[in-house]
Amino acid sequence: MGREASCTARVGAETEEVTALLESTTVVLRGAIKRKWDIAALQNLRVEGEELRFEADENGEEAVALVLGEKESAKWLKKLQTPPPTLAAKLGVSADNPALLIGPTVGTLDPALAEALAGGITTNLREARMLVAVLSNPSELPRMAEFHADMICKTVWVVHPKGPEASPSDTEVRLAMRNWGYVDNKTSAVSDKLTATRYVLTQPPAKKRVRNR
Repeated sequence: MGREASCTARVGAETEEVTALLESTTVVLRGAIKRKWDIAALQNLRVEGEELRFEADENGEEAVALVLGEKESAKWLKKLQTPPPTLAAKLGVSADNPALLIGPTVGTLDPALAEALAGGITTNLREARMLVAVLSNPSELPRMAEFHADMICKTVWVVHPKGPEASPSDTEVRLAMRNWGYVDNKTSAVSDKLTATRYVLTQPPAKKRVRNR
C-alpha cells in the first residue's frame, strides 16, 4: 500500500507525535508510541473530521485516532477497506494467462501457491504465458533456464525459500538469472517460507551455454 505520514496519534490514553505507516497487511506506528496492528483485525474504521479512527488490539478495545487531515484520512480509509490482491492476481495467473509449473523436487507444493495456480495451469509449452519454477537448491537453476529456453514466453517466476539461510538465496538467483539475460522486475511473498521474483528474458543466451553451466 505504501503510505507514510508524520502525525499526532491518540492510542488509548496516550497522545504523541509519531510516524504512521500503512503497509500491505499492517498499520505501524513509530516514534513516541510504537504499535503494529494487522489490518484484518482493525474494527470500526472511519473518518471523523481530520482523524482516521479505529479500534485495535485483540479485543478491539484500544481506541486509535490518527490526525492525518481530512483528505489523507479518506485516502487511508479507502486503502484499508480495499481487499488486498490475491496471490494469483500478484502472479498474473489465470485461465486466460496460464502458467506452466516445474518443481518442487523436494516435498509437496506450498498450499498457498497451489491455490493461486489452481485456475491457471497448463502443461503445453506453447500455451503457457509464463513459467513458475519452484527451486529447492541452487543446482536446479541451470535446469530451469534450460527448460525455459524451449518455451515461447519470456517470463519466469522463480519461487524459492526466503530468509538469511535460504538456498538458493536471492543473490544466487539474481546473479544467475542476470548472467543468462534476465531482468527482475517484481517480487511477491508466497508464504511464510517462500518468496517469488519475476524475471523477463531480454537477451537469450545460446542453449549450449545454459546447459554447460
